[in-house]
Amino acid sequence: MSDYTGAMMMTQVETTVHYDNGYEYDYMMQEDEWDRDMLLDPAWEQQQRKTFTAWCNSHLRKAGTQIENIEEDFRNGLKLMLLLEVISGERLPKPDRGKMRFHKIANVNKALDFITSKGVKLVSIGAEEIVDGNVKMTLGMIWTIILRFAIQDISVEETSAKEGLLLWCQRKTAPYRNVNVQNFHVSWKDGLAFCALIHRHRPDLLDYSKLNKDDPLGNLNLAFDIAEKHLDIPKMLDAEDIINTPKPDERAIMTYVSCFYHAFAGAEQAETAANRICKVLGVNQENEKLMEEYERLASELLEWIRRTTPWLENRTPEKTMSEMQRKLEDFRDYRRQHKPPKVQEKCQLEINFNTLQTKLRISNRPAFMPSEGKMVSDIASAWQGLEQAEKGYEEWLLTEIRRLERLDHLAEKFRQKATNHENWASGKELLLSQKDYETATLTEIRALLRKHEAFESDLAAHQDRVEQIAAIAQELNELDYHDVASVNKRCQSICDLWDKLGTLTQKRREALERTDKLLETIDQLFLEFAKRSAPFNNWMEGAMEDLQDMFIVHTIEEVQSLLAAHEQFKATLPEADAERQAIMGINNEVLKISQSYGIKASIINPYSTITIEELLNKWEKVKQLVPQRDGSLQEEMARQHTHERLRRQFAAQANLIGPWIQTRMEEIGRCSLEIGGTLEDQMTQLKQCEHVIVAYKPNIDKLEGDHQLIQESLVFDNKHTNYTMEHIRVGWELLLTTIARTINEIETQILTRDAKGISQQQMSEFRSSFNHFDRKKNGAMETDDFRACLISMGYDLGEVEFARIMLLVDPSATGRVSFQSFVDFMTRETADTDTAEQVVASFRILAADKPYILVEELRRELPPEQAEYCIKRMPPYAGPGAPPGALDYTAFSTALYGEIMPSISGAPGAPPCPILPMPRRQIPFVMITFYENNVLYSHEIGGITFAHEANTCG
Repeated sequence: MSDYTGAMMMTQVETTVHYDNGYEYDYMMQEDEWDRDMLLDPAWEQQQRKTFTAWCNSHLRKAGTQIENIEEDFRNGLKLMLLLEVISGERLPKPDRGKMRFHKIANVNKALDFITSKGVKLVSIGAEEIVDGNVKMTLGMIWTIILRFAIQDISVEETSAKEGLLLWCQRKTAPYRNVNVQNFHVSWKDGLAFCALIHRHRPDLLDYSKLNKDDPLGNLNLAFDIAEKHLDIPKMLDAEDIINTPKPDERAIMTYVSCFYHAFAGAEQAETAANRICKVLGVNQENEKLMEEYERLASELLEWIRRTTPWLENRTPEKTMSEMQRKLEDFRDYRRQHKPPKVQEKCQLEINFNTLQTKLRISNRPAFMPSEGKMVSDIASAWQGLEQAEKGYEEWLLTEIRRLERLDHLAEKFRQKATNHENWASGKELLLSQKDYETATLTEIRALLRKHEAFESDLAAHQDRVEQIAAIAQELNELDYHDVASVNKRCQSICDLWDKLGTLTQKRREALERTDKLLETIDQLFLEFAKRSAPFNNWMEGAMEDLQDMFIVHTIEEVQSLLAAHEQFKATLPEADAERQAIMGINNEVLKISQSYGIKASIINPYSTITIEELLNKWEKVKQLVPQRDGSLQEEMARQHTHERLRRQFAAQANLIGPWIQTRMEEIGRCSLEIGGTLEDQMTQLKQCEHVIVAYKPNIDKLEGDHQLIQESLVFDNKHTNYTMEHIRVGWELLLTTIARTINEIETQILTRDAKGISQQQMSEFRSSFNHFDRKKNGAMETDDFRACLISMGYDLGEVEFARIMLLVDPSATGRVSFQSFVDFMTRETADTDTAEQVVASFRILAADKPYILVEELRRELPPEQAEYCIKRMPPYAGPGAPPGALDYTAFSTALYGEIMPSISGAPGAPPCPILPMPRRQIPFVMITFYENNVLYSHEIGGITFAHEANTCG
């Protein structure tokens, strides 16, 4: 099969043609009245006979036959059917072998029916005229066949048939001198146009510079001889006929020139195929670079999150307040310096991912699937885990600081109480262990007994203090105080001594009571003094301890409570002063008795170690501590007022910033849903909104400063506002992310609109339809809303068709259709993009119809970079009969688009034929206009569906 016939078999277009007088056609306009007047010129008829005969023989010789007389040899219809089988590659019905007239008419009708089945409507051409040898009708029928199978499929830059062939000739001969192709008659008379076509494609066959415009006969014969000898184009024209005819026959010239087009079409197809492959590979290489960049950025961000999260999840407490404060400062540095750049990186990564997916959709490539663990959802999940750990870490820090603050307070309180108790208990063991009663007089024994009773009273009074010390030590153990070992040791020492004192006290009482039976006189006054002075002394010690006690408060109300308790204490001072005077009265009475009985002033009360001077000193100490306590509480009241001012200052700003952020979020939402303006207008509004947001950043920073002052002052609550700094931070980060994502969505819509050729009005209609059916106004249509939207636009939806559409717009089966998916679906219904089938067809041209392609063919037809790219990625061909190194271009092309290319068997010996998609568009109405006998006719054709036919595919 010749290149021409092969090209004809690969052509897959169905059209409809009307003829006037059997061979005029609607898309080839009558040039002028002069053409119609010369239609039956004998010279033209003679040229058509020669040209059409030669053209038919060029195809019939493939079947081993030929014709001599065009109107006679086609009369029985046999060679006419054979000619149609050769040029179409299809089998016609079995011909009738009889020689009767009706047999011939039947064969001719089979041929005419086959021509009609190819979309050609024959007018006024009947089988009887062909059987009767009507020259006019026979030439018209052959011209119809030539138009359908040799000229109709010629297409150059959106022009076809005659116009396409003429444009091809003009483009190819434009650089040559003395050649100006404007038609298919007089422009070819000097032969230079034929020579220019040959030289343009095969400069080795002739030297154009040596041709002479004044030698048309030599030029024509040279072109005809070279075409016949080297290009396998039979000699269809006579140079003398062309020169001697004022206007050569246009159909004869077109028929002959179409043979040149088909002879040279293979080289042009290879060039076009190579350009298409370069374009496809260029897009693929660019997308691969974007994918690699996404993988790198995602890996870096995930690695940072992986390193940071364990630090935030570490809950190992420090032992001192200073170390925990340092941890808090490190956390603030993370919030201010380390996290904000990563927030920007995360936002930019999402924008890059959306842009890449949009480019892949526009170029009809499969969606990008990042490596495992690097999806946008994976990054969002890791980021959410980071923020959760971050929130818990801050709460833990503040809790730990409060705990350490309380621990320090309890430890100091423990030390004070332990020191007081140890001071009190110092020497008590020695005192209880001595045996002074053995040499004492009765009075001294009585004194020792009373003294011991006073000690027991004192011991009982200290029981509460010991229990308090033990309780504080227990609480320090429960709160995990860092120096709990020394606390426990000291507490244990106090408890052991206390137990020992109890035992010694009991033993001494027993000894004194035994001695008491021998002694009868007891000094009641000293005993009374001891009994009253001991509780009073204990009360004063307790009062001094309370007045010097440390306190920690967080509110003005708590300070006011301490002030009220202090006022109550001061109210008891008159009663205590009366007790002091009573005790002094006892002492004075002792002195009086001592003087009366001649007792010296140096006499010591045997019942008590407390002296009147000690009581007076402690009383003076209590009176000094009361105003000091007043001053401490007033200072604390002033500090709490300062804290209240900080709370109010923070609340005033937070109550303004919080609603401002919410207002900006609502503005962004309204802007993204507007349909009144263009996408560029929406982009301008969003950019202005972004500028306002960026300019507002100093207010956030100032609020951060106030928040830091509050935390440094250890203020942990604020009743004047419901906004915390965490709320403001989250809102601010969400606002930044939302404005960036919304701008990216508008940019994606602009990119989709420009790439798919969508007008602003169409985009506005898409938005209007989407907003109308987005009943919940949440930026996505439910499944039922989307079905209603399609029905409103005229779609006749069955369940299977609707399921197919939902698979396109909602591949994740979420039950929601986003606006971007809606726009992609609407544009995909009309946009034409590169497909895997087109790339496979282009490779097949480069491979000369082989199912495989060789390395040297790739390097010869493609630029070096694209050739090496294909060689590196194209898998070996596994089919039978392939030479070593053969590559499978079909598998490579389908892999580019993420498709599986099915194939079916074609005609015997034909390569596998890909199943091509069938466009769903229909032309609802076509008006065909033509002339017949100088009368204008028109015909209406409706519902014509364009499809593809594969002659080799069955």
